[in-house]
Amino acid sequence: MHGEKIYLRALEPGDIDILLEMENDTDIWKVSNTTVPFSRFDMEQYLMTGDKDIYKARQLRLMIAEKKSDKTLGAIDLYDFDPANRRAGVGILICKKHRSSGAASEALELLKEYAFKTLSLTQIYAQIHTDNETSIQLFRKHGFSESGILKKWTLYNNVWLDTMMLQYINPDIKS
Repeated sequence: MHGEKIYLRALEPGDIDILLEMENDTDIWKVSNTTVPFSRFDMEQYLMTGDKDIYKARQLRLMIAEKKSDKTLGAIDLYDFDPANRRAGVGILICKKHRSSGAASEALELLKEYAFKTLSLTQIYAQIHTDNETSIQLFRKHGFSESGILKKWTLYNNVWLDTMMLQYINPDIKS
């Protein structure tokens, strides 16, 4: 999946270091619901034995790479894939040094196209803590609308966080 400045690609064995950096960044644990760090062995096992078929694994992680340099900028995920109800959650993480580059925006548009044209989904959604204004703005910019607030949804550092549910309904789907 290629955009103007970035492309989305499957995971490669060479992604271990960047995946470890992303997954073990305690600053993002509250959004990923991670509570313990991943080891290199854990990540190697995931890359070597993890099922890449979204219909079996019910999730798909794609790396976001810059076209001109092939540098990995982050990752974008489909999770809780539900083929019966034709929906999936979306998560995105851009490495700190590449934030505000437009990569997240372009990756989200590419993922929307894949979700609707290839997977024939009816909707994709995002669950974002209400204090994460940057992510909320990103998803709203791309047509996601708020469908509710989940009160005291996540406990992080002994503080309850509210979570906003945002949905994007495929405009080409007729009722």
